[in-house]
Amino acid sequence: MAAGFMRLLAGGRVEVFSGGSEPAHKINPGVAQAMLEKGIDIRGEHPRHWSDEMVRAADVVVTMGCGDACPVYPAKRYLDWEVDDPAGRTIEEIRPIRDDLEHRVRALLADLDIEPVW
Repeated sequence: MAAGFMRLLAGGRVEVFSGGSEPAHKINPGVAQAMLEKGIDIRGEHPRHWSDEMVRAADVVVTMGCGDACPVYPAKRYLDWEVDDPAGRTIEEIRPIRDDLEHRVRALLADLDIEPVW
């Protein structure tokens, strides 16, 4: 969800990589539905593991509770966002998680001095 918001709100001014330490086999349908409600279609995305290349290419690495499983490289800026896992939750329970992530992405953009496109 965070990657979807970042891609849209940054308007192509940042390159976004998304991965995880224990990715699911497919996109959570409730998450996809919640994002569609915001006009963001992530149904074509595929969960994938972090790669060394992803982390090395990043200026800012946002983790969401992966702890020691996430790769760490010197001279990278790391942010750990503690958010609830949407797995197994209803759409009503996913919406607040989605909205929290949108708020966090907007705050990160402001910190990077990037004006959101909407």
